[in-house]
Amino acid sequence: MLGAIAFSGKAIIVKLAYRYGVDAVTLIMYRMLFALPLFAAMAWWASRGQRPLTRRDWAGVLGLGFSGYYLASFLDFAGLAFITASLERLILYLNPTLVLLLGWALYGRGVRAGQVLGMAVSYAGVVLVFGQEAAHQGAGAAWGALLVLGSAMSYAVYLVYSGELVKRLGALRLVGLATTVACVLCLLQFVLLRPLSAALVAPEVVWLSLLNALLCTAAPVLMVMMAIERIGASAAAQTGMLGPMATILMGVWWLGEPFTAGIALGTALVIAGIFVFSRASR
Repeated sequence: MLGAIAFSGKAIIVKLAYRYGVDAVTLIMYRMLFALPLFAAMAWWASRGQRPLTRRDWAGVLGLGFSGYYLASFLDFAGLAFITASLERLILYLNPTLVLLLGWALYGRGVRAGQVLGMAVSYAGVVLVFGQEAAHQGAGAAWGALLVLGSAMSYAVYLVYSGELVKRLGALRLVGLATTVACVLCLLQFVLLRPLSAALVAPEVVWLSLLNALLCTAAPVLMVMMAIERIGASAAAQTGMLGPMATILMGVWWLGEPFTAGIALGTALVIAGIFVFSRASR
């Protein structure tokens, strides 16, 4: 539960940081700069006494790090500049359905009727919330939602292709290595796309980025992995349903985002749809 809530706080912190005039490239650079020592330490710890990585292993780590953590994170940060934290979290919550669709498209895996029903309900909820937001923000909402959907798709690719590598390297080692790769890519992106003077930001941005790296990035990764060890992946995934509600409540409280009957109904549809989808998947 704490991991799900901490993950949800990431969008709130990003939205708060945007109020100080920083852009996505600079903001994600600071987040990954502070997270890099933590993830590098995680990779080192998990690699103790393990066999060295082969060239094939390194290729997999680089690809998954790019897709699952660098590209997914950057698209998410960029999208949050245009849409509310609530809509962002609801779109990301569709991730299990995107994994299923990728498995169907790439490997011809079957889709059950219950899964289709769950997807239809959850997608209807996202469309309802998006429609309300688009009515107020116009084309910007569509662009932001598309960026966040791209983030969810990028992370779904990571999940689809990480299965074999997880078996060879272990979950903790793979996460540590892949996130370290993503941190380095975000730092290189900043160096290539921005002058060094762009790193001079408001002190609040630095402190928010540090909080994002510690509380909303590294800590929830460890908490969720510890939870999976104790209660299993299925039960741990169910607690993830707290995520959208936590984001909405924090968005209303700290960001002043609206909470209407339409948003409440859309959120309920998304959560109910993913619940039906998860039950059918098991």
